Amino acid sequence: MDRDRLLAFIALMLGIGCGLPGIAQAQSFTVTKTAVGGEGGHDYIVAEPGADRLFVSRSSHVMVLDAATGKPIGDIVDLADVHGIGLAPRWNHGFTTNRGDSTVTMFDLRTLEPIRNIPAGVGGLDGIMYDAFTDRIILTNHGRPAGTLVAIDPKSGAIAGTVELADGAPEGAASDGAGRLFVNYERSSAIQVLDAQTLALQANWPIAPCDGPTGIAYDKASARIFSACSHTSVAVDAATGKVIASIPNGDGVDGLAWDASEKLLYIPAGRDGNVTIVHQDTPDDYAVLATVATMKGTKTITLDPTTHVAYVFTPEYGPAPPPAPGVETAEAQATGHGPRGPVVGAWLFAISH
Repeated sequence: MDRDRLLAFIALMLGIGCGLPGIAQAQSFTVTKTAVGGEGGHDYIVAEPGADRLFVSRSSHVMVLDAATGKPIGDIVDLADVHGIGLAPRWNHGFTTNRGDSTVTMFDLRTLEPIRNIPAGVGGLDGIMYDAFTDRIILTNHGRPAGTLVAIDPKSGAIAGTVELADGAPEGAASDGAGRLFVNYERSSAIQVLDAQTLALQANWPIAPCDGPTGIAYDKASARIFSACSHTSVAVDAATGKVIASIPNGDGVDGLAWDASEKLLYIPAGRDGNVTIVHQDTPDDYAVLATVATMKGTKTITLDPTTHVAYVFTPEYGPAPPPAPGVETAEAQATGHGPRGPVVGAWLFAISH
C-alpha cells in the first residue's frame, strides 16, 4: 500500500472509531474558582438560561450572581430557611421554597422584588422545578410518613394541586415534556411516575444499584432518565423503568446536571469535593471523561444550556465551638455530626470545556 493510500486508510479508521459506542472524543475541562462571600448556608443553585445569572440559596436569602464574574448583583431577602429556586420565564416569575415557614415566595424575575408569599399547605419544602408542558411550578416536599408534591400556577401563584407520595423523602423531579413527571424517592431508592396534569401516581420503579437518589434529569432524544446517587448513578429507560446503565461517581451527591446538546452529565460529590463528568456515547453506553476537583460541600449543581458551563457553590465553615463538657447536641445525636462553625467564606466553581 502506497503512502497516500495508507494515510487515507488511517484517517478513515479514526473517523469510524470516533463514532463507535463507548468511544468519546477527548475533552478537557477547566474549573474556575471565585470567592463570593455573603452569609448563610446553602442548598440549591440555579442558572437562568441565557441571562448570565445564578440564583444561590443562602438559608435566609437568595443571592443573585453574575455568572461570568461571580459578583453579587441582587438579593432576595427575608426568607425562612430557603432551599430551592424555580424559574418560570414565560410569566417573568421566580419562586423559592421556604422550609422554615412552609411558604413559597413568588418574585419578579426582572426586579427580584417579592410579589407574594404563598402558603404551601404542607411542610418539608425542598425541591422545585418548572414543567413547561403543564405550565406549572412543581414542589417536592419531605414529610413523615409520606412526602408530598404540590403544583402551583406560575402566573397567579395559586395552588393547582397537592398529592401525597409513597415515600417520605421525595427529592428532584423531572418532566418528559409530554405529560409525565418523574420523582426520585431517596428513602426507597425508586422513581415515582406521575401524570403531570392530574398528579395521579402511575408507576414506581426500583432503581438499584442507585441508593438514595437525589438529582434527576430527563433526555428527550434518548428517552432516558438520569438519577444521581452517591457512588453509583443510573440511566433508566423512561418507557419501561429498566435500569440501563450504572455510572460510577463520588460520595455526597445531592444533584445532577444534563447538557442535552453536548450529551454530558455532571454529577457533584459534596463529601469528596469533586464533579464527575460523563458522556452519553449511545442511549445505553456511558463513559466517564473526567473527575474535576472542587471542594467539600459542593453537593448540588446547575448548568446553563446556552453557554454549556456548569456551576457548583459552597460556603466555607470555620471551626465549630466545642460543646460543654458532657453535653451532646441533638444535631450530633441525630446525624453523628456536631454543629458547624461560622461561615468564613463562600466559593463559586465554574466548569467549562
